[in-house]
Amino acid sequence: MKIAIIVPMEIEAEYYRKYFHSGSTEMFGSTQFEHFCVNGNEIYIGLSGIGKVQAAMNLASLLSSVDIDMIFMTGTAGSLQQTVHKGDLVLASSFAYHDAHNTLAGDYVEGQIPGEPAVFELDSSARNEFISFLNKEGVSYQEGLVVTGDSFIGSDKQKDEIKLNFANALGVEMEGAAFAQVAYHFAKPLIALRAISDNGNDNANEDFDQFAKKVGAKAAKLICAYLDKVK
Repeated sequence: MKIAIIVPMEIEAEYYRKYFHSGSTEMFGSTQFEHFCVNGNEIYIGLSGIGKVQAAMNLASLLSSVDIDMIFMTGTAGSLQQTVHKGDLVLASSFAYHDAHNTLAGDYVEGQIPGEPAVFELDSSARNEFISFLNKEGVSYQEGLVVTGDSFIGSDKQKDEIKLNFANALGVEMEGAAFAQVAYHFAKPLIALRAISDNGNDNANEDFDQFAKKVGAKAAKLICAYLDKVK
């Protein structure tokens, strides 16, 4: 299989570089991907950069050049619920844009871009197999909607505004819905495992640097363990 692992930031990619060895590098579009062979599979690891445009551009560049079988998106997110805490793992079941407001343009709902689904569902057999792995390993995680926008959410006011339209969203980040939109159009399965690095409130900025590296490695460790079993 050909498997892509995409992370937004360098600190979120460090664990993968320590785990995989003897890889080559290839450029796809403006992004350098590291290419490894693991357990008979080809693994492509790349930094997407931060934000929706970077995410979409760099994943689309890879998928336009390589017939990827499965995409892992990992990294960090901020919590939107009191039941989702720093250090928790969130497996996204769907993504939506919290900063897309097009209801005045036609028969659209909040978060929907005209011509696109209102929510990008991630259901696939590949994702179900990963869920089976997590459950077998006794991994604790929460599953649900994650929302995406181009702003770092660092205040209770911002959280409350998002929750007016997405009351059940577990987390918020800056790339996931763009990844999901690209994967949807390329008909590729996306598995999105985010680790909560902050509470998405007035303490988010001071929390982020401290926790992002630690919890990013938590998600990365699970994905690497899973890839050791995939054939």
